[in-house]
Amino acid sequence: MTNYSPSDCFRLPFVLTLASAFVIAAPAAAQIAVSAHENKVVNVDGTNKVVESPPPDNAMILDIGVSPPKVLGQVNLGASVVGVPQSVAIAPDESIALVTAATKLDPADPKKTADDNKVAVIDLKASPPAVIATVEVGAGPSGVSFSPDGKLALVANRSGGTVSVLTVSGKTVAPAGTIDFGNPKSGPSGVAFLPDGKRALVTRDGDHRISVLNVDGTKVADSKQFMVGGIRPYSLSISSKGDVAVFGNQGGGQGDTDIINVIDLKQNPPRIVDSIAVGQTPEGVFMSPDGAFVAVTVMNGSQRPKAHQAFNDHGLIKVYRVEGTKITPVTQAKVGRWGQGIAWSRDGKTMLFQAMIEKELQILSFDGKELKMTGAIKVNGGPAGIRTAEK
Repeated sequence: MTNYSPSDCFRLPFVLTLASAFVIAAPAAAQIAVSAHENKVVNVDGTNKVVESPPPDNAMILDIGVSPPKVLGQVNLGASVVGVPQSVAIAPDESIALVTAATKLDPADPKKTADDNKVAVIDLKASPPAVIATVEVGAGPSGVSFSPDGKLALVANRSGGTVSVLTVSGKTVAPAGTIDFGNPKSGPSGVAFLPDGKRALVTRDGDHRISVLNVDGTKVADSKQFMVGGIRPYSLSISSKGDVAVFGNQGGGQGDTDIINVIDLKQNPPRIVDSIAVGQTPEGVFMSPDGAFVAVTVMNGSQRPKAHQAFNDHGLIKVYRVEGTKITPVTQAKVGRWGQGIAWSRDGKTMLFQAMIEKELQILSFDGKELKMTGAIKVNGGPAGIRTAEK
């Protein structure tokens, strides 16, 4: 395993800028990724501070089906570091993307932020890509996911205790209902469909539950079945095989080691069957496209004040092998600070990692055994959410 310190990230073979990496259109074999960037809030020595008169939040559209990845364009929209890094979703046919905005500048006091309730719709087929609509959902929208057939999307409204149901027809996205968990402080955070499209899971970091939703066409309902595993279940990812899901727990935030859990989806109802310690604050959990591995972004205290006893000057990516309902460590690598999400390339050989403090998408190669840092793409803002199409 090759590890790099944060300073090594800036001495790697190439560091791409938006200008040098920009291309007009994606090649035929493109794999689209969308990375959302927050400009309203920055981390200053472990304290999140609101930026005075910030530039717009934005999203970058990339092709990660090539090496190195290429930047295809950028659009301005609302985005937020508040919530899971699955705050972006891409339709299975890569025609549109959704980006949630959990927060905005407080209209009554621009030195503060307040809950937002918007989801931006990006037309990925337009040249250049463009925001074509904004849909209103519940308070503090966080995780968002498309159904496997692309006809539905679910949005977990973390501040509202609800899940919004959206119908999708071509590039038209419309509200179609709300699931209310009956507890405004339940904190719905991550949401994901099972590959058969008949069920979905929602993590609830406010009351420590993982809810099971039933899906019948455009009708989505709370099954009332739930699981409990760890403190503050958060980021969630489901294997393309449909056999397991993995989610992380934010824990108590005191610098203790936190865990990720495995859900056996073949059981009815689904049940948590395994867990493993991963370190301080597993922010993002992302299954590889083939379901063979799961990558976890671990903040590792890198978002804390330097004087804090739990501070480290780097974050971590940890990769685990998935074998049935068991996960075993494979490798790890040092990465940037206040890390958020990961996008896997379709062949599983490349990862894009979101480093908030460095304002970079750090590029890593993976050969099934080792992770190696190979470069970085500078971005306009703190990268806070990222996704590829889940097929």
